[in-house]
Amino acid sequence: MRVVIGEDEALLREGLRLVLEREGFEVVAAVADAEEVVAASARTGPDLVLTDLRMPPTRTDDGLRAAQRIRADQPGTAVVVLSQHVNGQYAAELLGERASAVGYLLKQRIADAGNFCRDLVRVAEGGVALDPEVVTAMLARRDDAVERLSPRRLGVLALIAQGRSNAAIGRLLGISEKSVVAHASGIYDTLGLSNDADDHRRVLAVVRYLTR
Repeated sequence: MRVVIGEDEALLREGLRLVLEREGFEVVAAVADAEEVVAASARTGPDLVLTDLRMPPTRTDDGLRAAQRIRADQPGTAVVVLSQHVNGQYAAELLGERASAVGYLLKQRIADAGNFCRDLVRVAEGGVALDPEVVTAMLARRDDAVERLSPRRLGVLALIAQGRSNAAIGRLLGISEKSVVAHASGIYDTLGLSNDADDHRRVLAVVRYLTR
């Protein structure tokens, strides 16, 4: 898998390069500026762009904006944004109207290199990776319809928002996959969602409702 890294801190940038290369990724560019992230992605056509949220030139949300531009201009390129802070609104903006091939992870997750790299692979394959703390922040902003869900269905919803499959949700909650499907159907009924959405669209719908 070919990856572009955007990180302005030199030590972390090289650390990410080493972690990814050790796990078999090919780092085709490692840059320190948000504009360079966009340019490197356009130039190399990577499978995945991994970028810090706060980057030069303004050190505010430049990395997020770069990721949004890449998602708009290069829909075949997956993006993962790294941040030191939890921000549900930033995650919602990143997801936008297409909750697939996208991730928002906290930097401390890098310490668990195996799980971190598995998250990157999941995103590159079209999935979604949201840090559990980000999901919690998004749940805190949920609408009245979400408030009407039972505790069990809220638990299922949180795991759906993390991009988990029905089988994985069943294992994590100790229930059958058939029960997960039933809970998901009940969630969609409560939220007024159509029943013809595919797996990626269900994540988009859940996150949209969580962040309204």
